[in-house]
Amino acid sequence: MSINCEILDLRAFQAVVELESFHRAADALHISQPALTRRIQKLEQAIGAPLLERTTRHVAPTAMGQEVMPLVRRMLEEFDGSLFAMKDGAQRRGLITMACVPTAAFYFLPTVIKTFSKEYPHIRLRIRDLTANEGLQAVARGEVEFGINLMGNSDPDLAFEPLIDDPFVLAMRKDHRLAEFETIEWDQLEPYPLVVVDRSSGNRTLLDGALARHNLKLNWFYEVTHLNTSLGLVEAGLGISVLPRLATPQDDHPFLVTRPIVNPVVSRTIGIVQRRSSVLSPAAEKFVEMLLKAWKTP
Repeated sequence: MSINCEILDLRAFQAVVELESFHRAADALHISQPALTRRIQKLEQAIGAPLLERTTRHVAPTAMGQEVMPLVRRMLEEFDGSLFAMKDGAQRRGLITMACVPTAAFYFLPTVIKTFSKEYPHIRLRIRDLTANEGLQAVARGEVEFGINLMGNSDPDLAFEPLIDDPFVLAMRKDHRLAEFETIEWDQLEPYPLVVVDRSSGNRTLLDGALARHNLKLNWFYEVTHLNTSLGLVEAGLGISVLPRLATPQDDHPFLVTRPIVNPVVSRTIGIVQRRSSVLSPAAEKFVEMLLKAWKTP
């Protein structure tokens, strides 16, 4: 099913939403208010639902309008980026919009971006650091071109390409008793206050499921929302924490150490997720190729 609309229809909708006024939007676009209204009506007819709620004093997007707005912004940004690229062919320009789980965004994504920016200095990147569930939703709705996310989603409309395996490890202070061991087994954690992320986290879901298959369970004492918070509690000496290795300090830390946890080893797989029906922009294709080259799991 195709939707018949023009770029100017999309610009009209964006202007009304952002300026919250038909009058101001018409002035900004240098068109009459009746012409603006016709463009909005045309877009609503194409989508098959009202996009704006109108009162005498206020204009606001409907629920459908709120859902459509991020996609409209991305389409206009990509269109404008393509115009810039056509206008100056010697300068390789473009915009890449991606979602990325925060640990990946912080620890290994900057290395790839640094290499990419040297080769393509005029391609801009918009990185939305979102939780695993939020990132998958952003990809599914078309708000981003692709995501760097955890494997495990069962949505048949999304395709997943593995990049790296990221094992769960134990983080603790250097003066903790368990720091004497080279590897840790799960039953060794039981006597100590344990910090975990809450059940809304994709990491917690993955970890609980893997341990349940081995009849193991984490007896937590502190439950937090963010991985960084758990590290803060560990550094303060309040407990120990099971975290993905990428979420722990990668360099020598003055207070903290990590140890592998075995029997079983539990890992999460991080990879590239995108809609099966979508085609990446040339800029995004270049970036994904570089990601695969740098981080593809052997």
